[in-house]
This record gives sequence, structure tokens and C-alpha cells, in this order.
Amino acid sequence: MTKTAKSKSAHLNKIKPSTNIIFNIIFILLSIISIFPFFFVLIISVSSEQSIQNIGYALWPESFSMAAYKFLWNEAEMILKSFFISVIVTVLGTIIGVLLTTAMGYTLSRRNFKLKGFYTWLVFIPMIFNGGMVANYVVISNILKLNDTIWVLILPLAVSSFNVIICKTFFKTTIPDSIIESAKIDGASQLTIFTKIVVPISKPVFATIGLFLTFGYWNDWFQSSLYISNPKLVSMQALLNNMMKNLSYIANNPSAGLSLQQYVNQMPSESVRMAIAVIIVVPIACAYPFFQKYFISGLTIGAVKG
Repeated sequence: MTKTAKSKSAHLNKIKPSTNIIFNIIFILLSIISIFPFFFVLIISVSSEQSIQNIGYALWPESFSMAAYKFLWNEAEMILKSFFISVIVTVLGTIIGVLLTTAMGYTLSRRNFKLKGFYTWLVFIPMIFNGGMVANYVVISNILKLNDTIWVLILPLAVSSFNVIICKTFFKTTIPDSIIESAKIDGASQLTIFTKIVVPISKPVFATIGLFLTFGYWNDWFQSSLYISNPKLVSMQALLNNMMKNLSYIANNPSAGLSLQQYVNQMPSESVRMAIAVIIVVPIACAYPFFQKYFISGLTIGAVKG
């Protein structure tokens, strides 16, 4: 490219200072809009119950109080057990889900796969039709016998049609057939091709699916509420949801301790709701930066040169 062409290209791509300022203002406003709900919830969680009763939810309450967090701290033993279950489920579920989803997506993206059409429909149909809750419960509970096991929190959410379609599209548009054919000529097996060639240049899709699965597992409370009756296997989200909806759950739980007797008459119910939301959001928010760095990298690594 000549100097004149480079200069012309740079001139066309240059952003005017006024336009740059407008973009910065827009991005700042969008950031504030995104952060504000969490900040508001955090403020309510440290507001006194009396202040909430007097003026309602406010950005600056009449008085601050840590009563909500003290209440949850007194239930720390029970919450930590559930937290450990949630961490195990999230980690195992994400690993298993990423392996199964990407393997299925890669297989369906290959043109020479003989059963490609059949399995594509098999994956696509569940996106439109659903067997319903009763059929789902019968299969998981009566046929697979997964009730009151940690696997009932992992396996039903491990693979979704939407994630498989994302992987299929990514592999089909990103992984050149020439690379696969060259590896086959060199004697590489499909497993070797996938692990040694496909995986290193597909970090963005692995990170994306991993992020979706991590959020899904961490925020899930329905599976635990539906299939788990053993208090030792209840996830943190289900436990906190039960605490928020019905204090009798704590009263009937032997591991809840005596703290309920101290707060039953004066428990800061509104601020506790927001404190629970903060406890659930913070851990998963800390995991997001780990995945984010892969979104903008690895897209062109290993591309075939002309």
C-alpha cells in the first residue's frame, strides 16, 4: 500500500474529537445504567429496617445497618455448606457441559459426517418443542433415579440445543476444511484433530459456552428445589431462596442453629432480601473477567495462508 493510500485510509478511519466525546459520554451513561441496579441493591442491603419502613427504598437511607449481613453471618455454617455444593455443581457442570457441547457442535459442523442431518434435527427440535415438567420429572426421577444426588443438579443442564448450534456455527465458519484434511493425511485421528488442532484455535467459543454454563449453574435454584430433599445437597441459591420466601425452612432445619430465635421477631426482612442478592451476585461477577479475555482473541490463530 502506498503512502498516499495509507494516508487516505487513516483519514477516513479517523474519528473527530467531537464524535469521540459523544461516544465516551454514551459509554459512560451505559456503564452507569448497568452498575446502578447492583449499587441500589447494595445500598438497600445496608439500610436499616426502620429507614425502609419510613421512606422506602432510597439511595441514601435515614440510617445504615448491617443487621441483614449479621443475620446471614449467624447462618454461615449452613450457607457455607450450600455454597460448597454450588461451587462443585458449577465447576463440574461447566467442565462436562463444555466438553459435551463443543464435541457435538464440532461433529455436526463436519460435512462428511453421515448422520449430520438426523442429529441436527435431533438437536434443533428441543429448541421448539418441550416435553413439559411432568415428563421431565418422570424421566429424571423415576427412570434415571437421580433424585437426591449431586448429578441431578449437573446432568439436566449440561447440554442445551442453543449452545450446540452456537458451537456448530463457529466451527463451520472458523475451522477450515483444509486443516482437517491435512491432519487426516498425516494420520491424525478425529480425537487428535479435535484436541490438538481445533481446541487451541477455538478459545472464544469455549469461553462463551463456559460463561453461559457457569451463569446457568450458579443461578439455578429450580433443580435443587424440585429434586433435592436432602439438606446436605441443597444449593446455595435454593437455600437462600427458601430463606427469603419462608422462614419456617430455617426453623425446621436442625443445622440452622438458634439464630432464628434471636431474629424471628425483629429480622430485617427487606434488607435481608437484598443482602441475599448481593451474596449470590458477587462470586459469579468475579468469574466473568476470566472468560472475557478470550472473547477477543484466538479467532484467526491457525488460519490457512494463501
